[in-house]
Amino acid sequence: MPRPHVDQDECISCESCVQICPAAFEMNDDGKAQELESATGGEECIQEAMDTCPAECIHWQD
Repeated sequence: MPRPHVDQDECISCESCVQICPAAFEMNDDGKAQELESATGGEECIQEAMDTCPAECIHWQD
């Protein structure tokens, strides 16, 4: 099953993914978004976070 992946080099720390889908994303100690290990929240929620990301740094990964 594909999982979300945040390219932290591209992340601009806007926190939109965390606001949209907090069950799948969090901010790390460096102020960058990262996917949660459990990454729950459903595919629709995660896809909305991907579509909203201004840096386009969230992708599905196998």
